[in-house]
Amino acid sequence: MGAHRARKGIKGQVEGALEQDSRVPGLGDRTFLARSLGTHQPEIMLLWLTLTILWSTICWAEQMYGNGGGWYFSTSTDNENDITGIRVSTGLIGIIKSIQVRYGSSWSERYGVSGGHAQEFVLWPGEHIIGVYGSHKIYLRYLIMYTDFGRWATFGKEEGRSFVVYPNEPGNVLRGLFGQYQSLGITSIGFNWDQPLVELVTEQPSNKTT
Repeated sequence: MGAHRARKGIKGQVEGALEQDSRVPGLGDRTFLARSLGTHQPEIMLLWLTLTILWSTICWAEQMYGNGGGWYFSTSTDNENDITGIRVSTGLIGIIKSIQVRYGSSWSERYGVSGGHAQEFVLWPGEHIIGVYGSHKIYLRYLIMYTDFGRWATFGKEEGRSFVVYPNEPGNVLRGLFGQYQSLGITSIGFNWDQPLVELVTEQPSNKTT
C-alpha cells in the first residue's frame, strides 16, 4: 500500500512538472508524459530514474541481468578512451544476438553470435552513457541506452521482465560490458561503471552549418 502511494505521488509530481508532449521510452505501459530527452535536461533524467526504479528490478553495477548460461564475454579494458558508441544486432524473432562497443574510433570484437540486423548509436564528443533500461525472457530482448546529454537509443523490442541499470557512484559512466551468450544470442548482460576519462562537455554539438 505504501509503495503504491509512493508511486502515485512521484508520478503525479513528474507529470505536473513536465510538459505534456511526448513519452519517455523504456517504461512500457507505465510511461509518464515528459519533454523529449533530445535536449540536455539532467533533472528529467533524475525523475525518470526515480520513477522507473519503483516498477523495475534494479541491476546494480557488477551484476548480470538475464537468465544466463553459455559462454562468458567481457569487453577489454581501455585506459585511454571512453566508450563512444554501441552497436547491437537483433534477430528476426526479437533476440539480441550480439553487441559491440566503440572506444575512441575503434570498434571492439563482436560479443555474441553472428547474424541479425545491426544498429549503431554513436556518442557525441564528451557524451557518456549513464543509464540502461532493458528486458529479457530466455534471451536478452531490449535495451535503451541513456546519456548525460539527455539522448537515448533503443535496440530490440520490449518483452519479458524489465530491469534498470545505473551506477551507484555519482559521476560514474558506462566503461564496459560483460555477460553470457548461447547459440541464438545473449542470455545475460552486465555493466561496468567508473569515472569518465574525458570530462563532460557542457555545450552540445551544434547542428547548424556555417
